[in-house]
Amino acid sequence: MRAATRSSSDLRRPDTTPRPGLLGRVGGWGTDHRRLVFGLWLAAIVVLGAFAPSVFSSLAGAGWQANGSESVAVRELAQEHFGGNSSAAVQIVVHSNSSTVSESSMQAVFTQIGRELGSDPRFGEIVTPQAGRTISRDGHTGILIAGANASTDEMVTAVDDHKSPLTTLSRSGIEVYPTGASALWADFNKANHDAMITAELFSWPVTLAIMVLAFGSLVAAGLPLLLTIAGLVASAGGLVLLNHITPISVWAMNFAMMFALALGIDYALFIVSRFRDALTQRGDRRQAVVDTMDTAGKAVVLSGLTVLVSLSAVLLVPAPAVRTMAVGIMLAVVFVLLATLTLLPTVLGALGPRVNAVSLPYAKKQEHRSPVFHRWGSLLHEHPWPFAVVSLGILVLLALPVFGLKVAMPSISVVPEDAPVRQGYALVQQQFGPGAPGALQIISPAAEAQAAATTASSSPGIAMVTPPQPARDGSGYALMQAIPTVDPSNAQMGSILDTLRNRLPADALVGGAPAENLDLQTALDDYLPVIVGVILIMGFLLLLVAMQAPLIALMGTVVSLLSTGAAFGVAKLIFQDGHGASLLGFTPQGFLDGWGPVFFFPMIFAIAMDYTVFLLATAKEHYEKSGDPHTAQIDGMAHSGRVIFAAAAVMVAVFFSFALADPLPPKEMGIILGVAVLLDAVLIRLILLPVLLRLTGHAGWWSPAWLRRVLPSISFAHN
Repeated sequence: MRAATRSSSDLRRPDTTPRPGLLGRVGGWGTDHRRLVFGLWLAAIVVLGAFAPSVFSSLAGAGWQANGSESVAVRELAQEHFGGNSSAAVQIVVHSNSSTVSESSMQAVFTQIGRELGSDPRFGEIVTPQAGRTISRDGHTGILIAGANASTDEMVTAVDDHKSPLTTLSRSGIEVYPTGASALWADFNKANHDAMITAELFSWPVTLAIMVLAFGSLVAAGLPLLLTIAGLVASAGGLVLLNHITPISVWAMNFAMMFALALGIDYALFIVSRFRDALTQRGDRRQAVVDTMDTAGKAVVLSGLTVLVSLSAVLLVPAPAVRTMAVGIMLAVVFVLLATLTLLPTVLGALGPRVNAVSLPYAKKQEHRSPVFHRWGSLLHEHPWPFAVVSLGILVLLALPVFGLKVAMPSISVVPEDAPVRQGYALVQQQFGPGAPGALQIISPAAEAQAAATTASSSPGIAMVTPPQPARDGSGYALMQAIPTVDPSNAQMGSILDTLRNRLPADALVGGAPAENLDLQTALDDYLPVIVGVILIMGFLLLLVAMQAPLIALMGTVVSLLSTGAAFGVAKLIFQDGHGASLLGFTPQGFLDGWGPVFFFPMIFAIAMDYTVFLLATAKEHYEKSGDPHTAQIDGMAHSGRVIFAAAAVMVAVFFSFALADPLPPKEMGIILGVAVLLDAVLIRLILLPVLLRLTGHAGWWSPAWLRRVLPSISFAHN
């Protein structure tokens, strides 16, 4: 019998190093094939970046409507059968203190306006000023109506294209102002875009300063900014391409710029911070990348999924502008997430120890495990109840005003005072009455038109009704305009519209710009509970999958509601009640803009869950290693506290920079999100949630055996 022999390889000790997970393998592969990764990203940025510069001029400017509503049906009927005299039609207001509409100087201006707009196929029938309808009583003001022969988005672009030639017709004491819903969105989108760019330019240097202080190295501080820029450029080009398939609101990029900047830096902070620690421990750059992606990478993926799920709930709202804003942010988050998971680890692998290059002499190069936050975690562990009561009390107190919150679609005051549409709006009100800029349109069968006109004339809140105008195409419809007695943004408009609709014959439909706003607000209010419910359920399920612990998943979801409620409570005090309005430089409307709760709630909740995932993932990693909830709570805080604090500082700086904007909606967005991040990071992630981990102990991390069998196995520990 031949003796068995063993080679030296058979005598080797078995490799006990755990096999890297999927993200770790992706990070290691990127480090090994960095030229390929850099090449693919460079190609993507070059190709998509070629479309990026046209993002603001290419995207849609309208879409603020409730699809399927009565008001949208009226607009479509008016556009099809009445020469485009719908809510999207453009009104050109011409006024002179010295001349009347009938004089040759004014008539010459109207002729030039008709020639300017008549050559553009996007405009429908041109209706010159009519006595008793669109000529003021003193004869010094006339309104030319240019019908809409294109979509609402194309009409906003058409106003942009012709606004300058029209306003230059103002001369020799004659004033020319384009106004109407299409002109309003054109001026408002421009003001909003300018404000966003100004705020971004202000936030970038502040962000870089915070990053330098957080990392103590210019190279480490610059990486998150460069990666975020790459993601934003790619997403901007992607939005332009997507706009060729379906109209995407220009607001999508406005929101995406702000949100993706804050979130991208947040993710990169977590990854870079963890890589520096792993590099110190391992000494090998490739293994450091693998360790980082197997731990912090998982937290980033789960955070990104939470953000995407939260924003996807907004897609339930049947409003194109609201839906595409969510799509824009989601697309930006996807690109930033891809850059964080592929390009960033590859760059880190290429840099290795040089990630700490250009260290500043006055900025201490910190360790990943913060002694300051270790002491803070220990203090919370020793005295949990006082901190829990104080933080919870502050959040509840700030959230109480939310029960008196009122919402409505924005008024003309959101447009700068020197905007042509606002000047024309004020002139129409002065000459024709407070409700004239917001005429309601009634379309009914021609046989019932006179009865509908009579009923509308006697309806409360209606100042006058124009005689029915039969459709010229023989469709059997008739159109009339009902002028309200109040400004379109007045709170009474809702009851005026409801009463009018209830009194009119069943076949009569009521629309117009005020009705479209009110119908949209109704849809937003109706869908808000559904959106909140979907987000809470999906947020809980994602946390449950990630943490494998029902109680912690429930706590993480519930506490995220506290910062959301407190942020909207502060918003009520500021934007509805006007506290601090003079300091912030705005005039309160008496309500919060209608899309605020539907849109800001998912954004706030997504950010709150972002911090929740970072804190709990770090705590779970240490619980898996030690099996001790005390160690998990304190070390979780020691290893994530600085990152959460720095990320929150960056987000607050980015969001609060929008408080400098002149238009009210960007100001609302910046302050609400900034307050939410500040409250969430300080009172919840750095106090309340760690205290709850302390109080629940092992019970917080417990999971029944049947649930562990059902859930996928996710571990954050990496030995």
